[in-house]
Amino acid sequence: MADGAHVPVLLADAVEALAIIASGTYVDATFGRGGHTRAILAALGPGGRVVAVDRDPAAAAAAAAIDDPRLTFRHAWFSDVAAELAALGIEAIDGALLDLGVSSGQLDDAARGFSYRFDGPLDMRMDPTRGESAAAFIARAPVRELTEVIRDYGEERFAQSVAGAIAAARAIAPIVTTAQLAAVVRQALGTRTRGDWRQDPAARTFQALRIAVNRELAELSIALPALAALLQPRGRLAVISFHSLEDRIVKRFIAWASTPFGGDPRLARIPLTAADLPPAPLLRVGRARRATDAEIAANPRARSAVLRVAERTDAPLPPRWPQAFEGLPA
Repeated sequence: MADGAHVPVLLADAVEALAIIASGTYVDATFGRGGHTRAILAALGPGGRVVAVDRDPAAAAAAAAIDDPRLTFRHAWFSDVAAELAALGIEAIDGALLDLGVSSGQLDDAARGFSYRFDGPLDMRMDPTRGESAAAFIARAPVRELTEVIRDYGEERFAQSVAGAIAAARAIAPIVTTAQLAAVVRQALGTRTRGDWRQDPAARTFQALRIAVNRELAELSIALPALAALLQPRGRLAVISFHSLEDRIVKRFIAWASTPFGGDPRLARIPLTAADLPPAPLLRVGRARRATDAEIAANPRARSAVLRVAERTDAPLPPRWPQAFEGLPA
């Protein structure tokens, strides 16, 4: 199912993973252009409901085009989802879907500044009404902070060289467009071996800045326990990630919440029976799913997609999440 130029990734797998109940209440926490929401609505009965959430104001226009009383759209960040649902009087849900990353509509709009493929203002904010743009971040961040962001969020081996080149360029003139930044990064990396000749030298730096500007990893680490707390028993949480940093958070969260001993290897070594262990609040559903060759051929963006699924049990949630999860990079 496509919505304009945007093709939802792992669409059928994600909807199947939710194990939709006809009268259930579901949250599409990354509405985008509505592909997944439409599929969920199609699987619901007249008494079902979908609350779609997205921080991109453009998503609101796409949601308005869906004429269905079962759909409610909220302009909000992940960290606001629980409050938004409470404002709607929703105390429990039957499933939640997160399709992380950037939509095709955002990437292909030069005015949003997400892509090195188009020349436009260096913004990168998913919600242009909040926070600082990538240009503002580059203008004020010390070289050390730039290096850490590019290294940690872009997994760029030559982060120090790229950060130094950005600092040298901004000393001459402000870096305010995507073309300027891409040129600086490409010149800094030159002909260094990258291991993947299909990838533009600027790709990792653009990814890093986007993650930093939008607080993507911190928002995800807030969303996962918040949505898990809202799930009814046997309710499903399905998450599609597109790079290792996101997937690592999702995998770690599900692994911790689906083990009776909270993933603590010290407790795992204690000679206890299963009945002595506290029950786990989540149950991992199957293995991670990836796109088929056919889907990748039709939609190259699906190549890096990973779908992980967990189901809520009857066990109570922990009073707080472990320090290892709370300490994820902001």
